[in-house]
Amino acid sequence: MLRSIYLLSFLLLQSLFAFAGNVKESVPSSFDLYVCIGQSNMAGRATLTPEVMDTLQNVYLLNDKGNFEPAVNPLNRYSTVRKDLSMQRLGPAYGFAKEMVRQTKRPVGLVVNARGGSSINSWLKGRKDGYYEEALSRIRIAMKQGGVLKAILWHQGEADCSNPEAYKQKLISLVKDLREDLDMPDLPVVVGQISQWNWTKREAGTAPFNQMIKKVSSFIPYSDWVSSKGLGWYKDEKDPHFNTEAQLLLGKRYAKKVLKFYKHQ
Repeated sequence: MLRSIYLLSFLLLQSLFAFAGNVKESVPSSFDLYVCIGQSNMAGRATLTPEVMDTLQNVYLLNDKGNFEPAVNPLNRYSTVRKDLSMQRLGPAYGFAKEMVRQTKRPVGLVVNARGGSSINSWLKGRKDGYYEEALSRIRIAMKQGGVLKAILWHQGEADCSNPEAYKQKLISLVKDLREDLDMPDLPVVVGQISQWNWTKREAGTAPFNQMIKKVSSFIPYSDWVSSKGLGWYKDEKDPHFNTEAQLLLGKRYAKKVLKFYKHQ
């Protein structure tokens, strides 16, 4: 019964969003911009409870018209590479943006452009899927509207966790290309660990991959990592997705790490 109520509320909100998306909302002339990319845990698969369906105060989301509008879940709705809209739910961007506004008292702009199930191979520059180019295009649109790019949040790896060393080299390449194309060599990048329970059917599970992520600052300058310790699953131990409580906590953890880069500003 409760799931039916959530679904009905979600569908009603989508009707409002469709109308709102055609209206260019008044946004600040300058705001801190954050880019959230990766696969399904960044897109969000956690339940959209009534508590997370509020309009975020002082947070703006880049929409499908290339404009910013007040941010409301699901935040991956306007991703140009996403799966079906019904699959977009709660990801870490919500808790992240809320915490950033609370801590900095500054307006926040979000570019959320994730794709569930995507491999890092599809995110590399020049690949046929074009996820890299789509993200870059969206970032540039956002920056032209006054967004001051502060950091990139990258949460991905479930599709590639069987080979941490190969992933490491690809992540280095991805970050290098983004910084070069944006002409921001010191742009902070924060990456998140994937779930710690073993849904992989491999004896080592996700531990080797998460250990590699933990060391990211040793092989990518101006980067940091976010722990997935203590985060709960959405369905069961066979599912790699985080639940609502976990996504809210994950978002706060991302904010804590991003704030470290700007604590002296």
